[in-house]
Amino acid sequence: MSIRSAAKPVRRRGRPPKDSGRSYTETRQALIQAGLALLTEKGYSSVGIDPILRSVDVPKGSFYHYFKSKEAFGQALIEAYADYFAGKLDRFLLNTQEAPLQRLRHFIDDAGQGIQRHAFQRGCLIGNLGQEAGVLPPSFRQQLSQVFNDWQARTARCLREAQAAGEIASDLDSDRLAAWFWIGWEGAVLRARLEASTLPLEIFAEGFFMRLQSPSPAPECVPESGPAASVKPAR
Repeated sequence: MSIRSAAKPVRRRGRPPKDSGRSYTETRQALIQAGLALLTEKGYSSVGIDPILRSVDVPKGSFYHYFKSKEAFGQALIEAYADYFAGKLDRFLLNTQEAPLQRLRHFIDDAGQGIQRHAFQRGCLIGNLGQEAGVLPPSFRQQLSQVFNDWQARTARCLREAQAAGEIASDLDSDRLAAWFWIGWEGAVLRARLEASTLPLEIFAEGFFMRLQSPSPAPECVPESGPAASVKPAR
């Protein structure tokens, strides 16, 4: 039976699914959840659609009824993970019952517990995909960068609150510190999975918080003019 007709609205691609007792939205969400679970463990390029479909009892021919392509499915996964993780960050970083830096410490502790709970098999979906940047569709790369920028902005806001509270120096660049946090954090998560240990997370956190407590470096003494100029001793 043809699914195209000039006299009717265009239908979704793919074989209409058998009645499973779930609505279209419920089945689509089930596919996203299954995809998230698998891609936090494995790479996008190595994951096929078949195991995801089997895990939620969706026939192979029905995949395109829910997503127009594997790329569109991947985009939906990134969006879903970004929404989930933004909510998680806000739960910690917007908790005004705690001092700003303590909020960040609690986030780190919770992440360590989470990676242990999944036996160091699951990492960060955004970080996992970022490691495959060379083989990802261009749309993914832009989407991933936007997610990292969003996480950095939320973290920078918390660091500015820490500055306002006098926890860290006011002349530190909160935006660059937030970027440093996420660049280092993703590497720490990778190493934690590799070594099946939370020690890399702890080492990174220790170094990051030490930097926050360090005074800003003093400006270098620059000669007034020419190589022969020198600083005169105080009288």
